[in-house]
Amino acid sequence: MKTLGRLAAALALLAAATASPARAAAAPAPARAADEGARARLNRAALDLGLPLHWRGDANANGAIDPPELALVFGLDELPRDHWIRRGRFTPAFRAAWARVEARASAPAAEPAGRDAARQTALARELSQRLFAVVEADLSGLRPAEREMLRHLVDAARIIERLSARQLGTLGMAARIPPGDGPSRLAFLVNKGPWCTAPATEGDPACGALSPVPPRRSGLYPADLQADAGFCAELARAPAAAALTNPFTAVVRDARGGLAAVPYPKAWPEDMEAVARALERAAAAIRATDDERALHAYLLAAARAFRDGGWERADEAWARMNAENSRWFLRVAPDETYSDPCALKAGFELALARIDPGSLAWQRRLEPVKQDMEAALARLAGPPYAARPVAFHLPDFIAVVLNAGDARSPRGATVGQSLPNWGKVANEGRGRTVAMTNFYTDPESLEIRRRRAASVLCPDTMARRTPDPDAERMGFVLHEAAHNLGPSHEYAVDGRTAPQIFGGNLAAMLEELKAQQSALYLAGWLAGRGVIPPAQADRALLENVVWAFGQVSGGVRTSDGRLRPYAALAAIQLAALADDGALVWRPDAKAANGDDAGCLELDRARLGASVERLETLALGIKARGDRAAAEALVQAHVDAATGKNAELRRVITERWRRFPDTTFLYATP
Repeated sequence: MKTLGRLAAALALLAAATASPARAAAAPAPARAADEGARARLNRAALDLGLPLHWRGDANANGAIDPPELALVFGLDELPRDHWIRRGRFTPAFRAAWARVEARASAPAAEPAGRDAARQTALARELSQRLFAVVEADLSGLRPAEREMLRHLVDAARIIERLSARQLGTLGMAARIPPGDGPSRLAFLVNKGPWCTAPATEGDPACGALSPVPPRRSGLYPADLQADAGFCAELARAPAAAALTNPFTAVVRDARGGLAAVPYPKAWPEDMEAVARALERAAAAIRATDDERALHAYLLAAARAFRDGGWERADEAWARMNAENSRWFLRVAPDETYSDPCALKAGFELALARIDPGSLAWQRRLEPVKQDMEAALARLAGPPYAARPVAFHLPDFIAVVLNAGDARSPRGATVGQSLPNWGKVANEGRGRTVAMTNFYTDPESLEIRRRRAASVLCPDTMARRTPDPDAERMGFVLHEAAHNLGPSHEYAVDGRTAPQIFGGNLAAMLEELKAQQSALYLAGWLAGRGVIPPAQADRALLENVVWAFGQVSGGVRTSDGRLRPYAALAAIQLAALADDGALVWRPDAKAANGDDAGCLELDRARLGASVERLETLALGIKARGDRAAAEALVQAHVDAATGKNAELRRVITERWRRFPDTTFLYATP
């Protein structure tokens, strides 16, 4: 099977111009391919204008965009494709729009002026922190039934975007952006609302896609309730707490002014029904394909769930899909809680991808030791947790075609996921885990990552960093597998689950800390058992440390004070390594880039013991339901504003933020 998924960088900040070789005068000159830097500038100019036009590549090397080379960016593509191309030719509308793109690319943007200048200046700074990459799948080999299915899934994705906007409280806001304000339109799309999210501008009150920038209010709770900063705790103490904190309900005011929980299908019936119909049409399109029976069954089960809230029933059908019975990966459901201010409510997502058969090799390698991994983590967790039989699926590798709703991230992308988070399928270890293989693989993202690492690591440590895609995939695999190991899902202490013990936000961070720290621990554990070579484990450990640098650079808390789960766990990991002498600051040494004074060195001799110490601590906190220990960990290693570890984070942050972060957009299939 052909692996799909090609990343085309829309902003090639680091691309060098390619020169055509000299030709003899008598020889006909071949058409010159478009300069990659020029094409990247055109693509960025189109985004800055809020246009969906993306030049995927100069396939015929004629130096100009042609109709087969045009991709449309999902979320900006409000007009149909035939608005731009008709009967194989560009329309006058396209030619007028592309002339604007060329003018924007060849001339600097005008300096903001007038009453809105401060906002526009801040917004330009917000967008300058991003390297835009457009994810596009090669779908040339699809069967007609699959093409028809895709058309209906894109329809479903658009409605999922609307449902997500309802949950975020942003539905209808984009209509307030003035015509022609492309930067605001682009920022609203990538941030999924009017608020800035890039590290240097997230807390800037002037920065936003609307003027004035509205206060942030979730659509999942009454606006007046959210005026109280402690409203999440109030929900947990309410007499009807079980219903109010249920992940699949919206909270509203009842007729008497009290709080009531409304299941999602009843909260937004028209959009839920529209998704259901789109999924049923997609199922009808592939009904005749003998090899997609599992996908067909899931589409129908998901459609029914959007009508009646039967998410667990849909999860049963979803869990029966795998890399061997479908060419596709599809998840359409309410899943993760990170976008909810209380970290309780599941956000709607649609993730569509093609299966990459390379995952089968990792599955066959780790399948025999799954139960042994559970036993190893149970030993470290300690009582009252005891090892249990595990039967989870090891990760499938997937190449993403389209992400919508909660699956579409304002910055970066999710590279691994284990679902579902609740219910019988999750508790019995029958969920699915995936690792996304086509993110951060474009040359610009790879070069930025190298330069960032070289600004922080000492030369000897940097020399050991030999990026290994298979080692990185192993890290994703182990992280996602660990969500199914040890105290996870609905594990309870004295009848109380992690969200009830710790609160949603802290519980989410602890679960991700457990998974990420387990990925580090299990890499060494597998090497010790001869399952993987020690060199591969070493490369994976170093790459995970570099990953942690990137996470802390984005800030450990949001502008409204909530923990960022990945950034917070990364801060804890780096502090633990530094305290144990496994990560050492060399103030008098030059970084590997030869410019920065002071660098970090990873001490191999102390690394294993440090990893095991924090793994034992994290697992033990979850196993015992020890909220005091969890809060102490956050206070010491996440929120401490002084001390060597806080200073270390400041240095990492300053160096990391010199470079833009990748923001992924998606070509409409």
